[in-house]
Amino acid sequence: MSPYNLIIAASAMVILSYFFNILSKKVNVPSVLMLIVTGIIIKQFMDYFGVGQNDWFPYLELLGIVGLIMIVLEAALDLKLEKHKLPLIGKSLLVALIGLLTATGAAALIIMILIPNFTWLTAMIYATPLSILSSAIIIPSVSHLPQKKKEFSIYESTFSDILGIMLFYFLLSLGGDLSGGEAVGEFAGSLIITIIISVVASYGLIYAFQNIKTQVKTFLLIAILILLYAIGKQFHLSSLIIILVFGLIISNSGIFFPGFLKKTLKQESVKTLFHELHIVTAETAFIVRTFFFIIFGITIVLSSLLSVQVILVSILILASIYGLRFALIQLFMGRDIYPEVYIAPRGLITVLLFFAIPVEQQIADFQNGILLFVIIATSLIMTWAMIRATRKDVGDEVLEMLDVENRASEAAMNTSEASDVSPDDGDNNKANPDK
Repeated sequence: MSPYNLIIAASAMVILSYFFNILSKKVNVPSVLMLIVTGIIIKQFMDYFGVGQNDWFPYLELLGIVGLIMIVLEAALDLKLEKHKLPLIGKSLLVALIGLLTATGAAALIIMILIPNFTWLTAMIYATPLSILSSAIIIPSVSHLPQKKKEFSIYESTFSDILGIMLFYFLLSLGGDLSGGEAVGEFAGSLIITIIISVVASYGLIYAFQNIKTQVKTFLLIAILILLYAIGKQFHLSSLIIILVFGLIISNSGIFFPGFLKKTLKQESVKTLFHELHIVTAETAFIVRTFFFIIFGITIVLSSLLSVQVILVSILILASIYGLRFALIQLFMGRDIYPEVYIAPRGLITVLLFFAIPVEQQIADFQNGILLFVIIATSLIMTWAMIRATRKDVGDEVLEMLDVENRASEAAMNTSEASDVSPDDGDNNKANPDK
């Protein structure tokens, strides 16, 4: 294909994605769902004209890794660790952790019972990607929700991404040559090392970059963060923690630079760096998300969704996801749990981790259609919930407006009646009893 045709196609996709974002806010359909459908349509045209290639996974993997880093960094830059938000952060962490473990256990049980040749460990490995919330879908989709609900969804999905990746690679280590105790020890050690590296690297980067005078430095900082992430993955560390910790420290510098450390901080320089990083991260996440989900749509084989086994396993997994989620969110958040209970889409992380399962632990009897079915169904359910929530909000607003108007009318009538019988009239009536 001509490079100019590729440029035209890529530019058209970006422009289309921009309009999908605008449309998404009006109709409350996640833009990523529109991108997936676009990819499916492109696939049909490619098959009809006999163009394209079969192996899209290298592009998906690369886009997914960069997209994951950008999305987590974007979310971390938005997280303000204010004292009054700590209970909400704690609840979202607990919901993400317990929800991940229970959903993984339930999905693993369903897979092990209904699909042959699965052990409990391999079933857990396959179930983990299906149990992780997609921050790539949730974060851009909850912008219109009330502030508390929006923040809860952002916190929960970000924690779910990080905890899910950690759980996945921990389960893979259990399937290796190490014993259970050795695998747990190695995992705990790598986690501690990752946290130490994250804190040291974050302080070092902020201190170094606040002293750089050149204007072109934001992409340099992003390149260093991606480099640290990739090196960490080579040493089997939970590298996403590095991204999260850096974002939290730079967006909450007032908290992380107390006392004598505050003297080393150049407030204006760090503030400028934060704003530039926030803009570049958001723009980059938008671009990467666009191409990832369109390419993912191209890879979807619709016929794989028609298998009886795929439908049965997928429906049972979906039932376990929302049943457990309803009980969990009601336990931690009280009665006002809508639409949060339905905001549980699977997406970018699910695809990445599923294709990261080592060959020696892959089970041929597992059909990829289950993955596609769960991703599409959870996105559609979230879409329905968001549309329903918006209609409810509009209805509440209309009722409130009518209530205000009724009260105003009653007040006006009362004022009018009171003015009809004035004190002067009363005095005149007393002075002139014949009246």
